[in-house]
Amino acid sequence: MKCYIVDAFTKEIFKGNPAAVCVLDQWLPDELMQHIAMENSLSETAFTVKEGDHWHLRWFTPGGEIDLCGHATLGTAYVLAHFVEPDASRYV
Repeated sequence: MKCYIVDAFTKEIFKGNPAAVCVLDQWLPDELMQHIAMENSLSETAFTVKEGDHWHLRWFTPGGEIDLCGHATLGTAYVLAHFVEPDASRYV
């Protein structure tokens, strides 16, 4: 698994709002994603899996899964655009 730390809302390293972004080939068990989020010890860890031509996201805090996280979503878009699929014209 590739896991990135992204500082959202800034252009400076160690500033902004950090989130972990884990790019998966397939979904991991919920308990394992929860443990990864706990070990990352950041406010949120985003997990993303490509299914067909769509990217799906789930977000975990050290305390559990949440419904949405803005900065982790933006961080995921950044990772996809710069490291995973840099030639894509859009990410859905």
